[in-house]
Amino acid sequence: MTEVGGIASDRLRSLIERIERLEEEKKALAGDIRDVYAEAKSAGFDTKIMRTIIKLRKMNASDREEQEYLLDTYRKALDL
Repeated sequence: MTEVGGIASDRLRSLIERIERLEEEKKALAGDIRDVYAEAKSAGFDTKIMRTIIKLRKMNASDREEQEYLLDTYRKALDL
C-alpha cells in the first residue's frame, strides 16, 4: 500500500471510485424517478400531491400527526 503524506493512496482511490460509481447510480435512479412522475402525470395524477404523500409516508406517525395538527391550527388562525 502506497502512502503519501501519511495517507493510504490505494485505499483513498478505492473509496473515491466507489463514491463515483454510487453517484452515477444515484443519477440513473433520479432519471428513473423522473420517468415515473412523468408517467403518473400523463395518467392524470397530480405529481405535486404525490410528492407530498411520499414525504408523509417517510415520516413516523407522531411527526405526521404533529404536522397535520399544526397545519390545521394555522388554517383556522387564517380562516382558510
